Amino acid sequence: MNKQTAAAEPQGLSYPCGDAPGLGEVSEVADGVYWIRMPLPYSLNHINLWALRDGAGWALVDTGIWSTVTLDAWRALFAGALSGPITRVFITHMHPDHIGMAGWLTRKFGCRLWISRLEYLSCRALVADTGREAPEDAIDFYRRAGWDDEAIETYKTRFGGFGKTIYTMPDSFRRLADGDEIDIGGYRWRVVVGRGHSPEHACLYCPERKLLISGDQVLAGISSNVSVYPTEPDADPLGEWLASLDKLRREVADDVLVLPAHNRPFRGLHERLAQLARSHQESLARLRQVLVEPRRVVDVFGALFARPVTADQILMGLATGEALAHLNYLLVRGEVQASQGEDGCTWYQRRAA
Repeated sequence: MNKQTAAAEPQGLSYPCGDAPGLGEVSEVADGVYWIRMPLPYSLNHINLWALRDGAGWALVDTGIWSTVTLDAWRALFAGALSGPITRVFITHMHPDHIGMAGWLTRKFGCRLWISRLEYLSCRALVADTGREAPEDAIDFYRRAGWDDEAIETYKTRFGGFGKTIYTMPDSFRRLADGDEIDIGGYRWRVVVGRGHSPEHACLYCPERKLLISGDQVLAGISSNVSVYPTEPDADPLGEWLASLDKLRREVADDVLVLPAHNRPFRGLHERLAQLARSHQESLARLRQVLVEPRRVVDVFGALFARPVTADQILMGLATGEALAHLNYLLVRGEVQASQGEDGCTWYQRRAA
């Protein structure tokens, strides 16, 4: 369904870096490039972060969530393996496990946050929802998807939690844009923007060193969530995601070592891109089959996801967003039609040939 749990590693890839480092430790994957792993309090229980030697100090890529556990782990690293100053903090995208500690790190070391514009502004907007009541637009969005009253009430009580694991964000940033080339430690790293999982996800690619810091844009064993959200109900993130997979295949060589945000570093980028694209195409094929009859969003979960979608609000939200991403993909391309039922739900059905 999404990047929730570490699944079996896919075929056709190799994993040359061994086991992950322990909490408060680092593992060197290339000269001056260090793998850091921070814990997460979710079913997906870790995130990979990267430290790049940058002159007398270190440039960091992603930060972990804001928590006392993460804070203690960073302090242990600064007292040991990463004893030099932090020169810059790069953020691949705005999800809390990636940006959560950015405000603390940039203030502690007096350094700049480097992030794409849409990721920064999107994060600021979502953090601003902290403590706010769920808006009517969002409630209507989930009712149209087929949520019952109990699920809606749970959503209302949990709304506004996005910012709880994000330290106060920096008030300014240095913009990352697609195609930018940045000197980090004497090497040129190119920004390769992908979309679909988040608005303007920045991967960092060093052709000379054959390294790609992929964030959540390419993962081994799990697939990043690609979702439609209440703020943009007509979006086509799956179309953007598939186009981004094609773009990465064109712009990044196959022989790179991929340094992802979850699971282990791997080789076999183009094979993994093909696997991810094929998985979504198979989901779309199953969805087309069930849409011979009218269906609500909640009625198509079984066609898309291998495991049952429980009443858990977080899982329901992720499943709904991803199901809508697939439905909107077919809507945008004229393959299905949507109509409003007397029950207030949106019903989807394949168009007649």
